[in-house]
Amino acid sequence: MPELPEVETIARGLANAVVGKTIDSATVLLPRVVAPEPDRFARELVGDRIDAVGRRGKFVVLSLASRRQLVVHLRMTGRLIVQGAGATIPEPYSNVLIRFSDGTRLCFADVRTFGRMRLVEPEDPWAAEVGIEPLSGDFSLERFSSLLASRTTPVKVFLLDQRRIAGIGNIYACEALWDARIRPARPAGSLSKPARRRLRDSIRDVLRRAIDMRGTSVDDYVDAEGLRGGFQNVLSVYGRDGESCPRCTRTIVRTVIAQRGTWWCRTCQS
Repeated sequence: MPELPEVETIARGLANAVVGKTIDSATVLLPRVVAPEPDRFARELVGDRIDAVGRRGKFVVLSLASRRQLVVHLRMTGRLIVQGAGATIPEPYSNVLIRFSDGTRLCFADVRTFGRMRLVEPEDPWAAEVGIEPLSGDFSLERFSSLLASRTTPVKVFLLDQRRIAGIGNIYACEALWDARIRPARPAGSLSKPARRRLRDSIRDVLRRAIDMRGTSVDDYVDAEGLRGGFQNVLSVYGRDGESCPRCTRTIVRTVIAQRGTWWCRTCQS
């Protein structure tokens, strides 16, 4: 599933490609992936203009001139690909096609069809339960500490809770915990102040480095131009069970925490 760095990369690419464009038509090829119902969804998009593209957690958010938002959750295998005016064949597995007045096209493609695209009204509080953005100024040590306080859940599970912190998934939780030298199964509320500081700083550092490398392509992820990311080439632990830890050279292990594969070093992380 695309996480914060991948979604941020996609949003930035879309901003460069579609901001200022007017929607000429919308075609829903798989009705269950959109809301409201397909006819209304397509009808209400026509004539609107894309004013901005951003991100909230793992959601891509296209802000429209009408003050509505087109909110996209890519889930496991969703893609948002911009095609030029000369393109005749849509991106494979396209479920929604949005055509612009200049002839270009935005394809929402998803081979597993778990992704969703929703047109929301200005007053719709759709993001009310999405947690704090870890790269924002609000993600202070004090705020992070308050979120961790008294939590008995494993810290790895805590980091994946989108109601607490937005955008962190399995890849970056594993990488940040390794960077901060913290055992993934350790109770979140048991972290000392130095450990909390290390983890907060590691989260921000890992996410920023991944954005700089345009995300991690370990499965199906590509950006809005159909290009793969590069952070998979510098992963420290994720997916590397049986290999040597880059820090201490001991063997990286894979365990399962709350039904999620978790990669870490038994020597470095305590």
